[in-house]
Amino acid sequence: MLCNPVMPTTIRLKPETESRLDLLAQETGRSKAFYLRQLIEDNLADLEDIYLSEKRLEDLRAGKSTTLSADEVWGELGD
Repeated sequence: MLCNPVMPTTIRLKPETESRLDLLAQETGRSKAFYLRQLIEDNLADLEDIYLSEKRLEDLRAGKSTTLSADEVWGELGD
């Protein structure tokens, strides 16, 4: 069984955000990494929906992709 390696990542935060994160970690006894990981894991799907949808729309408008009608989709699915 393969183990998923942890990928260390560095981010830059605004000083105000860093202070808020420091205070949260200090008051709760959890690490800043815990809260950053939680934020990413809880919100990544929403960010993917937003930004990948925007990219698909850009590609469509630029003629780099096409769409299917509902009838074409249902036809491919076999009704």
